[in-house]
Amino acid sequence: MNYDNNKLWKIILNEIETQVSKANFLTLFNKTQLLSLENDVATISAPSAMIINLLEKRFYEFIKKAVDKNTGKNSKIIFVPKVSTDKTSYSNTPLFYESERKTIIGHLPRVRKDYTFETFAVSTSNQLAYVSAQTIAKKIGNAYNPLFIYGPVGVGKTHLMHAIANFVYKESLDRKISCLTSEDFTNEVVEAIRTSDTARMKRKFRNLDVLVIDDVQFIAGKERVQEELFHTFNTLIDKGAQVVLSSDRPPSEIKKIEKRLSSRFSGGLAVDIEPPDFELRTAILLIKAKKYNFDLPIQTAKKIAEKILDTRSLEGSLLRLMTEMETNLESIDTLTNQILYRESLENSSTYHPDDIIKNLCAFYRIKPTQIKSPKRDASLVKVRQMAMYLLRSELGLSFVEIGNLLGGRDHTTIMHGVDKIQNMIDKNLFTEDLRKIIDAMKSQNFS
Repeated sequence: MNYDNNKLWKIILNEIETQVSKANFLTLFNKTQLLSLENDVATISAPSAMIINLLEKRFYEFIKKAVDKNTGKNSKIIFVPKVSTDKTSYSNTPLFYESERKTIIGHLPRVRKDYTFETFAVSTSNQLAYVSAQTIAKKIGNAYNPLFIYGPVGVGKTHLMHAIANFVYKESLDRKISCLTSEDFTNEVVEAIRTSDTARMKRKFRNLDVLVIDDVQFIAGKERVQEELFHTFNTLIDKGAQVVLSSDRPPSEIKKIEKRLSSRFSGGLAVDIEPPDFELRTAILLIKAKKYNFDLPIQTAKKIAEKILDTRSLEGSLLRLMTEMETNLESIDTLTNQILYRESLENSSTYHPDDIIKNLCAFYRIKPTQIKSPKRDASLVKVRQMAMYLLRSELGLSFVEIGNLLGGRDHTTIMHGVDKIQNMIDKNLFTEDLRKIIDAMKSQNFS
């Protein structure tokens, strides 16, 4: 089949834009181009080596899924610098071979190679979790089992879990390791039920040496998933395999989860990671800058760390600065001030996504658990859709991120909810409620 590369890529970018944050799309995807699609290899150009590096490490599987969906192929993705569409200009360059090497990661397809113990910044807020992770990586099944890491979004839980997987894989290539999210595990269970092939799924997970599951709180309320995880958990522990789990809260606080499973989660070592302090935020910036081969002065790192508290936003600010430095002749201090000013405008609300949900529920006198539940009462649907709208409009979260926050809902459901509220606003319906809610959140004045 022949493809018009430009039209195809435009369709793919339109889909990607609905599923990632606005900042990620503008910084990483907006100036990419599909150069060719031949022999099941999609060659995509990007403006710089730094952006290529980020696309490979963070969005390779995401892009591949979008390309495969729109072509019906099982494609391999190659990233090249945006210099020429002539194949000979890049096909024999070191970068070409490097990008191929980076996408071949054996039996660890969901693990980021750059998430290692060496690249993890340590301070008092995460030292216990760091030491515990190192200990179990060196003594699989013989130290803390399971290791349960919990803490708010963006504090390094995923980094530590991937570091464990990377360490074990490097030290023992024969070990069977699976690193996935609770959504991935749920999908495996659903697919096994749909195809009447639960035996294959059981063989896949119960013969592992290391099982790592991120964001395990999202299995709450999913009975078949919990049942399968319980039996898988028992089998692995009994045979001396290692289980590592993460959540945004301790096991005892995860609602709608079976007591026997909660008990298993608490049977090893549960450690928390607190939000990073100023010194740790500065160290994180310097480590990430070094990873991207960017010369970041420590004073600039301190200035950013003083203003940006969220770990993931730190990297976003650094990427903005790096991109601006490539195309702007202003000094690094001037550009840093501009970026921090724009950040302050974009995030004039200092609240966290959980604050939006909590405060919205306080306004309507309902519980946050109600809008995260599967219930479809008309009054709940309205508040739930308003939460979708506010999380999108006030914090700029992607539809996928919002879906995860609201009980694991599909991104198409979130898109519909946001559109529904926007249409009502356009018709001047309950706009006053929204204004009151936003004003109340900014003043933290809920009575």
